[in-house]
Amino acid sequence: MSAASATCELFVSASWLSAHLQDADVSVIDARMLPPGETTRDIHAEYRAGHLPGAVFFDIETLSDSGTPLPHMMPDAQRFAHDMAALGIGDDRHLVVYDEGNLFSAPRAWWMLRTFGAARVSILAGGQAEWARLGLPIEQGDVRPATGRTFTARLDAGAIRQREQVLAILDDRAAQIIDARPAPRFNAEVDEPRPGLHRGHIPGSVNVPWNELVSAGALKPNAELTAILHKRGVDFSRPLVASCGSGVTAAVVVLALTALNIGPVTLYDGSWSEWGSRDDVPIERK
Repeated sequence: MSAASATCELFVSASWLSAHLQDADVSVIDARMLPPGETTRDIHAEYRAGHLPGAVFFDIETLSDSGTPLPHMMPDAQRFAHDMAALGIGDDRHLVVYDEGNLFSAPRAWWMLRTFGAARVSILAGGQAEWARLGLPIEQGDVRPATGRTFTARLDAGAIRQREQVLAILDDRAAQIIDARPAPRFNAEVDEPRPGLHRGHIPGSVNVPWNELVSAGALKPNAELTAILHKRGVDFSRPLVASCGSGVTAAVVVLALTALNIGPVTLYDGSWSEWGSRDDVPIERK
């Protein structure tokens, strides 16, 4: 795979990245993230203990809107542009994002960057686990970001759904909602990992657990993705809205639909962290 063709790919391999790690236009981004309810691990310490050479840490929590109690909501464009420049992430670069290797959080970083206008964003297939499996070099400590770069953030507001818009969908059925949470949470069989949230799901939504779409830190082949989504009741002919617990694994659904060239697809940023915290919205529990 040439450097030119790789810039158009959703995923790049560890071998490709190893060969192009020093390319002048490649920036590597570590977007690992803890799952909700995890309190025994220090994700910053884990990053410093070992990351890909030159990879800056894209902390989804701190790069989000701090003015809302909802977790990791999208910030405004000015704030995001400032934070990206501080990380040495500039325009006209090929951004390669990775996580631990489970494809849990890299798609959220991919979606954030794309929604703010980054033109060339790929995900490292297999994440750091695949990189380490191949015996490729790991770096420790913090990375000093490059200086003098500018990130021009242009928010595509149409890619994001708000609660009021989701409520309208319940009336007009103008789109289909896909919930990426595990089935026991969707079916109100277990409590949410975040305290204080109701059990259940948005009425009329279909459940596609995000990890069913993933294998070895990448998406499953397109034919398998299509079969899974159809089996779960996803209608490719309709506009689609991805949701989950807090807008993170919903991005896995967006990524899968993008791989299949299915759209339009948007993301409900508040997801169940917002919907499930309220008493004034309908909730389905069956």
